[in-house]
Amino acid sequence: MAHAELRGVVALDGPSGTGKSTVARKLAAALSASYLDTGAMYRAVTLAVLRAGVPVADGDAVAEVAAASLPAMGSDPRDPAVSLAGEDVALEIRGAEVTGAVSAVSAVARVRDLLVAEQRRIIADALVAPGGVVVEGRDIGTVVARDAALKVYLTASSQARARRRSDQDVAAGRLADLERTHADVQRRDAFDSGRAVSPLRMAEDAVELDTTELDVAGVLDRLLGLAEARGLFAGVGTIR
Repeated sequence: MAHAELRGVVALDGPSGTGKSTVARKLAAALSASYLDTGAMYRAVTLAVLRAGVPVADGDAVAEVAAASLPAMGSDPRDPAVSLAGEDVALEIRGAEVTGAVSAVSAVARVRDLLVAEQRRIIADALVAPGGVVVEGRDIGTVVARDAALKVYLTASSQARARRRSDQDVAAGRLADLERTHADVQRRDAFDSGRAVSPLRMAEDAVELDTTELDVAGVLDRLLGLAEARGLFAGVGTIR
């Protein structure tokens, strides 16, 4: 395929373990686009809440911490930095404590209002410069970027997603328990899909892509094909 730069916004949604982060970064890099991991933003705020010693069930207190602790997000897909008050927290936000609390923090309406506004600002800034932006999360196509030129909802079986999460933990040097991870995946699916504010769901105009039997290269190939079919490429050269 000819090399191209992305025009506009690609929204990638779906539950954890579908490969969103990996393929979103690779897609953005392949198309010389900016990248935004909205899930990392919620994780960073969750870390701030835990550090502050605030109960995650206290929505008002959680929202106050969030308002004072908006994370700074890097837009380079090859090195997407996440920082709180200048501290790099990209590794710490992937730990078990944050993972266990992020759904509760993400369900607080005021937290979502704050972060959605910040996400829209980041997207708008990215679109000012040449090139587009690949944004991943759980409510990008339904809330954050409803007018995205391409919306893709990634899915996979819970077993496959748990296995991938466990493999990621092992690769990062974290302890991994496949059975526990599978239970966590199912718990978070139920929580995210059932929350009152911005529940996890597929946008009506999104393309569903089941990644259960696909490797990263296969998913990336499908995404590039979808972007090309939507006419989102500008420029020529070599991608793959």
